[in-house]
Amino acid sequence: MPIIEMHMIEGRTDEQKRRVAAAVTAAVSESLDCSPETVRILITEHRQEEFYVAGLNKAQRAEQQKAQEQGQ
Repeated sequence: MPIIEMHMIEGRTDEQKRRVAAAVTAAVSESLDCSPETVRILITEHRQEEFYVAGLNKAQRAEQQKAQEQGQ
């Protein structure tokens, strides 16, 4: 039974999450040759302040990008 964990920033609609779950289920089922009924998907949402890339959260990355654009 494949179990897929997805972590994303809050803000997506239930419809978007349903679409991605359906697409991932189809891809996993096809690539692993298993029944879609055996695929489990866990979606965990995080606040923007809790999601870091290169040590910076979204607000910090936006500030950094703005500063870089102003410096050009």
